Amino acid sequence: MALRLMQVVVPADQKEDLHSLIRGESRIESWDQTIDEKRYKLSILLPVDDSEHLITKLEHHFSNTGTFRIILYPVEATIPRPDDPDLERERGTAKENAAKQGKGRISREELYHDLVDSTRLSWVFIILMLASTVVAATGLLRNSEAIIIGSMVIAPLLGPNVALSLATTLADFHLAKNALKVTFAGIAISLVFAIALGLILEIDPTAHQISTRTKPNLGDIGLSLASGIAGALAFTTGVASALVGVMVAVALLPPLVVLGMLLGAGHWEAATGALLLLFINIICINLSGVLTFVIQGIKPANWDQEGTARNTSRVAISVWIFLLLILIFILYYSHLNFDFL
Repeated sequence: MALRLMQVVVPADQKEDLHSLIRGESRIESWDQTIDEKRYKLSILLPVDDSEHLITKLEHHFSNTGTFRIILYPVEATIPRPDDPDLERERGTAKENAAKQGKGRISREELYHDLVDSTRLSWVFIILMLASTVVAATGLLRNSEAIIIGSMVIAPLLGPNVALSLATTLADFHLAKNALKVTFAGIAISLVFAIALGLILEIDPTAHQISTRTKPNLGDIGLSLASGIAGALAFTTGVASALVGVMVAVALLPPLVVLGMLLGAGHWEAATGALLLLFINIICINLSGVLTFVIQGIKPANWDQEGTARNTSRVAISVWIFLLLILIFILYYSHLNFDFL
């Protein structure tokens, strides 16, 4: 059972309000401390599923107080171990009274802070994109799947794409703008560098690792949908993001590098297939990411923003599905290899 240690700081004269708010809430143990004459701190050990509900409740009540702050820590272990039967009874009562949406994930605030750093364009991001492009191009030219997989581990494409899905779900346009900026910057860096490689290297469009990424099919759609789901779940449930990052990179990086090298070498027809595959992957990853967050019940903290977030998610899902259907139509009628696999 994943746990969190939540430290809540409120004005000292409102500590009774704090205890009233958490009464009946699911918690394993709590400790209090008077910091000074103006501040009071309560530390709460609780299951990760219940942290979002309690954070939202406390934020709504204390957000206008000057000393209010919540600090959340992941808990690796606690001794003695929690008493599961008693805890489950407490959690059942709290969930029934408060209609929680625990769904086995971390809180919205944790998820946001995990992703916000990935939407900052930095020199590390640029270097990693260049390095992953070089490694991917080497693997493609040598027909080496092992080298291509290595490039996927390096590519920093997981965070910005998942951040865009989260921004859509929360109707957070600032986060969406930063996520789009970093995503497009990464695509542009890799594409331009791959074009340069195509200009100076001899590219064989019939090579297996290249040709398979110029003939999109239904299997590629399934792969990219699965990648988007895996990427979203990696952050919300604590799956190893480095491993799931390979899933997102396998859908984005190789087709992108193939597109650039074919454009640089002048193989326009083959490059068209790689471009369609890249578009399909981008659309499917974002579509499945938004759907995953919606199903998990992720929504804004303020109830008055929930309507906007729902509408934004619906519009985004509709647009992604519409664009995907257009691409499927283009693939079918362009006589590309549109088999299932």
